[in-house]
Amino acid sequence: MQYWLKKFGRQHVLCSAGLVMSLLVFGAGSGFAQDLQEVVKVENQRNQNAAASQRRIDGLSDAANAAVQEYRQVNRQIADLRSYNAQMQTLINDQEREVASLQRQIENITFVERQIMPLMLRMTKSIDQFVNADIPFLMEERQERVSGLTALMDRSDVTTSEKYRRLMEAYGIENEYGWTMESYRGALAFEDASRDVDFLRLGRVALYYQTLDGSTTGMWDVEQAAWIQLPGKYRDTVKQGLRIAKKQVAPDLLYLPVPAPISANAASDAEVAR
Repeated sequence: MQYWLKKFGRQHVLCSAGLVMSLLVFGAGSGFAQDLQEVVKVENQRNQNAAASQRRIDGLSDAANAAVQEYRQVNRQIADLRSYNAQMQTLINDQEREVASLQRQIENITFVERQIMPLMLRMTKSIDQFVNADIPFLMEERQERVSGLTALMDRSDVTTSEKYRRLMEAYGIENEYGWTMESYRGALAFEDASRDVDFLRLGRVALYYQTLDGSTTGMWDVEQAAWIQLPGKYRDTVKQGLRIAKKQVAPDLLYLPVPAPISANAASDAEVAR
């Protein structure tokens, strides 16, 4: 019977069992038929138990496969998290180094600020002295700029960097005066009255003036620390220089008297006399 089940399956077994029972009923009597029915019943129950066991085995196999897939997925997630954590640790280490560097810079800035403030005060005083000792061109504008710097240094609402920038800007402007040519109009006091004149500045070498009607031409005398009048032969040359400074004509040579250089001590004495 077991061989028959293995070979033909459950349906064949049932059909065969029914056929055998039919034959036996007619051939051997009711007692034997009942025994055979019991045997078939037991065999059917065994087959049902085997099918249930197989279903349980299939369920366990599916569960095991699912567990294996989940395990593999969890392992991949763990590997990804380890890689992510390693990268985050690298970034954290770099940020910690950056924080330490910024802290050192802050400490250095505090130290530098304590050193630079006295320096800027000295530089402000120096530029003030320099403007007052220089040839008197654009004096109102330049002295106003220096006065603004002096007031700026005492303001608490202005950063040190802004103070330094403004100071360097003033030094840059003063430095530019030394190699530029400029003409501008302003008032000049004569013996009789104040008159408007055109000034001609050649760097810091010389400063000339000419009245608007061209009748009077003069220059700043460094030694005397005063304005002096030039001979009439320089009138056209100064006028030409004014036109060149205004970019009305092309640059050309100018034959003009130039003050002789003097020492710093002499310049200081001239400033005191003035």
